[in-house]
Amino acid sequence: MFPIGDDNSDITIFPWVTYALIIANVLVFVIFQGMGSNDHFTYAFSAVPEEILKGIDVDKAVAIYNPVTGVRQGTIDLQPTPIPVYLTLITSMFMHGGFAHIFGNMVFLHVFGDNLENVMGHFKFFAFYMICGIFAGLSQVYTTEFTGGNLFVPSLGASGAISGVLGGYVFLFPNRQVKVIMMRMITNVPAYVALGIWIFFQIAAGFGVFGAEEASGGVAYAAHIGGFAAGLVAVTIFADKKTETED
Repeated sequence: MFPIGDDNSDITIFPWVTYALIIANVLVFVIFQGMGSNDHFTYAFSAVPEEILKGIDVDKAVAIYNPVTGVRQGTIDLQPTPIPVYLTLITSMFMHGGFAHIFGNMVFLHVFGDNLENVMGHFKFFAFYMICGIFAGLSQVYTTEFTGGNLFVPSLGASGAISGVLGGYVFLFPNRQVKVIMMRMITNVPAYVALGIWIFFQIAAGFGVFGAEEASGGVAYAAHIGGFAAGLVAVTIFADKKTETED
């Protein structure tokens, strides 16, 4: 199930923050990441759990092993980070691992971001987005430490912040119709169905329901879950009380 649109009939402002975030993500991916080819930049500005936990930059090649099988998967050549390592919780939000990664994230942000920006206003929406993204990043860091994952594997992507947008959206507009692609068909479903299925999959995959390999793979499920939870809570602070759960 992949969302491609929703009901925007009540939007009264131009969502320039949503579009600015999309443009910023695309520009970083194309120009600074070289569309995924510039590993030096990517590894320098991604969020590395070990760096966040200790507050110290790690500048070395690190062997990566599969936490389930113990098989060596390769080496990550971590690069010097020219900013305080804690700021990578922000810079990592604007980088992506590939075309599919950024395409999916930007579509989700385009579909759901404008509705929240309309409710919150430009400044509050930007603050909401950034707070959810930072909380999502910290969720990934501490979950990695708690579960014994590899603390040197960088995390990147807007998924955590956008997960916060999804949490805020389903809180405010649970019954709003979302246009989705499902089983090669385009249909409309309530937001609580579309996003309920999405968060269920994130939780199930993160806890290994689909297998340990899936849980320990390259998807930051803890960031998705943490961001979604942050959005559910933060939306009650940032949204106009008169608009909450209006559908």
